[in-house]
Amino acid sequence: MTVEEDQMRKPKYIQIVEYIKEKIAKGEWAIGDRIPSQRALAKLFDVNRSTVISALDELTADGLIEGKSGKGTVVIHNTWTLMGHTSSTNWNENIALGIHKASMETVQKINEAESENDLIQLSKGELSPDIFPLKKMRSVVRKVSDRLEPFGYEVPKGNLQLRQAISEYLKKAGIHASPSSILVVSGALQALHLISIGLLQKGSTVFLEKPSYLYSLSMFQSMGMDLKGLPMDGEGLVLSSIYQPKSKNSVLYTIPTFHNPTGKLMQEKRREELIQFCVKEQLPVIEDDVYRELWIDSPPPAPLKANDHHGNILYLGSLSKSLSPGLRIGWVVGSESVIDRLADLKMQSDYGSSTLSQQVAAEWLSSGLYEDHLLFVREQLKIRRGTALGALETYLSPYATWEIPKGGFFIWIKIKPAFQLRNLFQKALAKGILLNPGSIYAEQSGQSIRLSYAYASLEEINEGIFRLGEMIKNRE
Repeated sequence: MTVEEDQMRKPKYIQIVEYIKEKIAKGEWAIGDRIPSQRALAKLFDVNRSTVISALDELTADGLIEGKSGKGTVVIHNTWTLMGHTSSTNWNENIALGIHKASMETVQKINEAESENDLIQLSKGELSPDIFPLKKMRSVVRKVSDRLEPFGYEVPKGNLQLRQAISEYLKKAGIHASPSSILVVSGALQALHLISIGLLQKGSTVFLEKPSYLYSLSMFQSMGMDLKGLPMDGEGLVLSSIYQPKSKNSVLYTIPTFHNPTGKLMQEKRREELIQFCVKEQLPVIEDDVYRELWIDSPPPAPLKANDHHGNILYLGSLSKSLSPGLRIGWVVGSESVIDRLADLKMQSDYGSSTLSQQVAAEWLSSGLYEDHLLFVREQLKIRRGTALGALETYLSPYATWEIPKGGFFIWIKIKPAFQLRNLFQKALAKGILLNPGSIYAEQSGQSIRLSYAYASLEEINEGIFRLGEMIKNRE
């Protein structure tokens, strides 16, 4: 009998005990670490929760773990501390010392749960695998590999062929940027990180829409910056709400096209007014435009950057939402001096994005395949949006309100005050639905939901909204 066969013959609760002991003995789970939840362990070992509880009870009796209020079950000893009389030192003591703040607990839970296939994923801000152009991607990768030569690190600003392709592509949106004023990054998230550490200083004020995706991140706050939320109306950011603080070290971050999380679309007149205001007040702008190509009803107005004649706007774009997040390809457009600064910081952090990914992205953009793919994406998003809106009308209309997005991935749902439900996120998760609560975007009441129709199947979209409606109706 092999060791593996012998292990499998043991009772499941013993397998769980030995698994956890091994993790602790190896130092993979150190003193102070929270171990996986009962639900996660039950899924891992394909058992019911009572079996997991039996295993945890034994480990608790052995003095290795302990349940702590608000923290779950944590490791309190390892085999070495139990055998000796000295306390253990490990990296856990340094966790709170780092400059960068941890993500909100709810955001961490969402990130973990997005890999669980048994949940209806109404949270994910990415396209469904059904929309992924697998055959075309294989063809592009083969084409790139056929002409592959020995390669090393790319130049600091990124693959020149890719930057040229981005430059040509952006002209169609009215942005005229030479390759030298474009930096290739590993998605727009890295661009925000580089901006936060390279162009702003502690005490800076970051104006942004409220709610906003940026509130779900901690990078600006970790650098000691102050986020100031601004109200929105039907056309987006309300300009009259912007004020200039005593310190001039301020910047505006905005998602004018299919805003995350609300889906709002800033109209052309408001964009013109915003540009004029920011020039007058000398307020630099970060324009996050990663959802631009995901229009459904009609093309959106030109980017803010298209009418920037003063180098006042840093423009962020990406292939993560429209093609593949796995490529990790995005870009920043700005004045050459600013791009030089960000390129230097990027080289210090990762020495450049993947050469292969950049070559694959260049082929997609320069060959015309990307634009063909976008036609298919828009068709599919329209179908998915229709399914979601139909289900909302059928199952949720008595309990909530929403606006119809003209593009992007998201519908912003507001639960009516009479039907507010405490711990909405946790209760939905218990019903097998993963969604993003408005609280992570600094929506005050906590009764708003960002619902994504991009990832789940049509059947799951309908079923998930049905379950959500039943949960609210029955106050479960």
